[in-house]
Amino acid sequence: MSITRVLSAALLAVGLAAGPAAADDASPSPSASDDSAAPTQAGTSFRTATEIDQGQQATASGSTGDYLYWSFPADAGQRPDVKATVKLPDSHAGQTWQLDVYDGLRRRQACQYGAQTRTAAQGAASVELACVMRTVRAWSEPWADDPLPGTYYIRLTVVNLTSADLGQPVSAEVKVDSKDIGGSAAVDGSLAKPLVPGIAVKSESDGVSSSSTKSAVLSSIEPDDGWSSGWWTDRWVWTGIGGVLAALAGIGGYALTRGSGRPRGV
Repeated sequence: MSITRVLSAALLAVGLAAGPAAADDASPSPSASDDSAAPTQAGTSFRTATEIDQGQQATASGSTGDYLYWSFPADAGQRPDVKATVKLPDSHAGQTWQLDVYDGLRRRQACQYGAQTRTAAQGAASVELACVMRTVRAWSEPWADDPLPGTYYIRLTVVNLTSADLGQPVSAEVKVDSKDIGGSAAVDGSLAKPLVPGIAVKSESDGVSSSSTKSAVLSSIEPDDGWSSGWWTDRWVWTGIGGVLAALAGIGGYALTRGSGRPRGV
């Protein structure tokens, strides 16, 4: 086989390997839900947290001193970006608001960057908070505190308030977006089940006959394409390209060292 044919076959293999990755990159991000169907209230605890989808802007009304809770799904390879805006009453003293994010095990997650706690000056109309989380990993050590696939909780509350401002009406807006990090965040492992409250009860009840009562599940949200839908990463592409380049290098070295023909007689 000539070197030209070998190069053509190698380039075709690289194109086939890169094709699925290009299609995966071109796939639209989780689409934002219809604004008319966006939640207009928040929960008051982890168990009553209002479920929202990524890309969906939720609103809620409450009073200063309340704890406001929302929950959203995050899958492996995503880096969630949580943003919140609190609209304050016309007259108020200085207030400090805080945005916390917890995983399905109710472990408080650290923010890579963003104003997680911010103080609103006296008379300020609003205060904006943000928390860009670490990339969600498909698997982690039991002792680690890494973000894992499953349900995440948002808690919004005021942490510094004068007694005169207690109970004043406020409104909040919350939105969660995420960035797909890709193969650089891929790990060799995965969870048996995502960290979704009640998923163990739901899995156990799958084998029960339909005539039995339906088991309660504390959270029913999941990514649009299901959990661990992003099994394909660009790591597969680069691994394939590396293998093809190694094969081409071997073929080229052989072609250069084998000589042009039979050795001449003495």
